[in-house]
Amino acid sequence: MKSLLKSRQHELLPATPPPGTRAPHAVSISAAQRVQAAELWVAVHLSQPAVLETLAAAALQYTPRVSLEPPDGLLFEIRSSLLLFGGVQGLCADFRTRCGTGLEGAVLSLAPTPLAALALARAGSPVCIDDTTQLAGAVAGLPLRALRWSDDTLTRLLSMGVRTIGEAQRLPRAGFARRFGPELLVCLDRLLGRRSDPRSAFRLRERFRAMRELYYETSAQDRIMAVVQLMLREMEAFLRQRQCGVTVLELRLMHRGDVPDTRCLLRLALPQHLAEEFAHLLQEHLARLRLPAPVRSCRLRTGRLLELASASGGLWQPGEHGGVATLQIPAFIERLRARLGNEAVYGVCLVPGHRPEAAWGITEPELKSTRPQVAPDWSPQHRPLWLLREPRQLVLRAERPCHHGHPVQLIDGPERVETGWWEGRDIGRDYYVARGAQGEKLWVFRERNGAHHWFLHGLFG
Repeated sequence: MKSLLKSRQHELLPATPPPGTRAPHAVSISAAQRVQAAELWVAVHLSQPAVLETLAAAALQYTPRVSLEPPDGLLFEIRSSLLLFGGVQGLCADFRTRCGTGLEGAVLSLAPTPLAALALARAGSPVCIDDTTQLAGAVAGLPLRALRWSDDTLTRLLSMGVRTIGEAQRLPRAGFARRFGPELLVCLDRLLGRRSDPRSAFRLRERFRAMRELYYETSAQDRIMAVVQLMLREMEAFLRQRQCGVTVLELRLMHRGDVPDTRCLLRLALPQHLAEEFAHLLQEHLARLRLPAPVRSCRLRTGRLLELASASGGLWQPGEHGGVATLQIPAFIERLRARLGNEAVYGVCLVPGHRPEAAWGITEPELKSTRPQVAPDWSPQHRPLWLLREPRQLVLRAERPCHHGHPVQLIDGPERVETGWWEGRDIGRDYYVARGAQGEKLWVFRERNGAHHWFLHGLFG
């Protein structure tokens, strides 16, 4: 790999094929005649296939054109990124630094076509070919097994005395296609860039999942959190790479035998990605839990990834000149839910309907700044915020409804509500805004059917 990191100049390329082979094209040409390829692909041949997806995620830092070549290969195109990382030397060095031990024993090769780079890496040739005129000579001496053709095809070619890629290229094209099929001829054309070579793009996972086994079973919260924090740091790196956050996080604590898993579910008011914030909330959850048995393993899973909107502080501090501590509200909501439970802290929303008791519903706590507020397509009349759980019947005196023994004064209305017949809960009411003897504003209604009783249904602030 030392030759790869010296420079991008063409002295990195072994300009002559290995002994005993012939190149189909001359490669000893002057620097003025060399032609820079439009693309430059990096191929990684791995000795640890288990880290393939991790290395692919690291390659996305340089280009979106990343492709997996399972079980032991990785490809990514870097031509447009070379200036940003100081050329081939700088980019490869940065890639090795990012991947760390994941690249131990790996071979990196660079070539203008993905198949050529992959064949060079599989053959153990860590070279950089940045010149299309030298490509044919560089791959001519490679063994055919570097193309991963079938054993039957390799055996038949070997019986004809064909062992290398250069020898296969010199065979008559028409006869080669008849004997071995046009697919292998297309493969050779893609190797030298005579045909396009589309590759399936690698896509990052859209949710984070991790599982860790404890060294020994334990019920101690600090030891459980030590393992959870390792997964949270992995999750933070996962989210930072995607510039996303999550509002739902599930932690499962697994026990021995038939004991059901202990489940901790976090629901946040705003998308979050910091491991430290999640750790504080999970500690609050674990403090309220009573574990049925010692924990033997932990599993962490996120909900759907959401765009992470960066927030800036206000010009004024909270409390001065109208400054509002909006950034503290999500953290306050999340801490309350961690201590009291998700069911104890919720938001309310309007539901299209005319029955007051059915015109609102429970929803997730949400800040007004997180989503544009859309006015409903129906406009209810002026209604109070506080509704009684059940309407309270009012006593009549001189045909006037009374509240706390005193007649009320009707100041606005009626608002007629007749609905619910399709659900078997038909109602007919005339609602009024009334004023009590102490100046309080009441929301009362009179039945339109039956005995025409008066009821108190709500109070205005």
